[in-house]
Amino acid sequence: MSEKFDFFSDAPVVDPAIVQVAAEPSAWLTLGGPIGLVFFFLLICFLLRWFIPFRDTPLHFNLRDLPVAAQRGIGLSTVLFGIAFFFGLAEVHYQLGVHGSTDAYFENMTQGKLIAFTHAHLFGFTTAFFIIGIPFSMHFHRVQTYQWVFPAGLAAALTDIISWWGIKYISPNFDYVTMFCGAVYGGAYLWMLIGIIRIIFFPNLRWFPDDINEGRG
Repeated sequence: MSEKFDFFSDAPVVDPAIVQVAAEPSAWLTLGGPIGLVFFFLLICFLLRWFIPFRDTPLHFNLRDLPVAAQRGIGLSTVLFGIAFFFGLAEVHYQLGVHGSTDAYFENMTQGKLIAFTHAHLFGFTTAFFIIGIPFSMHFHRVQTYQWVFPAGLAAALTDIISWWGIKYISPNFDYVTMFCGAVYGGAYLWMLIGIIRIIFFPNLRWFPDDINEGRG
């Protein structure tokens, strides 16, 4: 460093020894990281299918057979979770409007806040999916594709949370993983939510999965 350099001067910095810029992450991280994270999501689904293959269990469960108070409570809880879900979407829209992009939002977030953010969302996603996913999956116990909605949505939620750390510390390319996972768990969540509301509040509204579930399809 030059001894004549004045830190309080308005002159431009020309000495390369003074300006030190962190090296850009390699393509292995900026491109391989997001791709690897998508494969992580697929690996979770594969392991679930490997260890817990689909089979027709002896349990026959119908939400309409529950006591009236349970039906009312589950129905109301599902509606409230739906309202909370849309407020979550409104929060995402608001933050994107304030910061301009997802990577700018996470860049301005401190590590401590990201830790708290991760902690809260891990609990929130798990609780919400558990409360809605269990009755939904138990009701449609014979519909094989429906048995993927609950676990796949939860796996996507976990992958999404991991991608936030990738956006902040590795590359904005992890935002594509966030969008993919958001579509997966958002679609799964809404599908289960609508399914439970339809079963409890509109039992006469039927479609082909009902026949499959009752052994008629």
